[in-house]
Amino acid sequence: MTERRASAFHLCLDMQRLFSPRGAWANAWMAGVLPNIAAICESFAGRTVFTRFIPAPHPDAEIGTWRGYYRRWSTLTLEEIDADELAIVDELRPYASRAPVADKRRFSAFAAPALAPILNGAHADTLVVTGGETDMCVLATVLEAIDRGYRVLVVEDAVCSSSDPGHEAALTIYRNRFAEQLGLVTTRELVEQVAARAL
Repeated sequence: MTERRASAFHLCLDMQRLFSPRGAWANAWMAGVLPNIAAICESFAGRTVFTRFIPAPHPDAEIGTWRGYYRRWSTLTLEEIDADELAIVDELRPYASRAPVADKRRFSAFAAPALAPILNGAHADTLVVTGGETDMCVLATVLEAIDRGYRVLVVEDAVCSSSDPGHEAALTIYRNRFAEQLGLVTTRELVEQVAARAL
């Protein structure tokens, strides 16, 4: 019997109440990808890490353009926001309760101090990326993962964005660039690869 490789790891980005269809930064498409993300969490049990985007305490706690960003979104700073908005959505909470959760204050998952030690400890060389947003945190994470030498698989029916044009533009980049480092897969294709012990 061929032993399953333990080098692929699932990154589920920012599936928080804050970005749910009823959240303050609503992403209407999140609900549609949650069943696929749940299926991937099942396939990657023990090999999944969730991230949470944590806003600044207040605008003046930030630097450069982030200060202006939080002046625009001052109602969503830690001083103003309901802390429950930062929680992982209920649909994924059973999986998040059994997995590491890495908090970050920037778009890229690698801004989370906890992430690199988790991936290094797992000897990960392939990252399966799901979550949101396709053209923001997913994009930033994908580019940094490539720079760090990881093979990246973006699950195209398990990522979402509040911007339809941005989502499609990012998927176009993922399809047509970084051929040696990045691939697009569907949830079904990915789950089949895991079942066949190819990941």
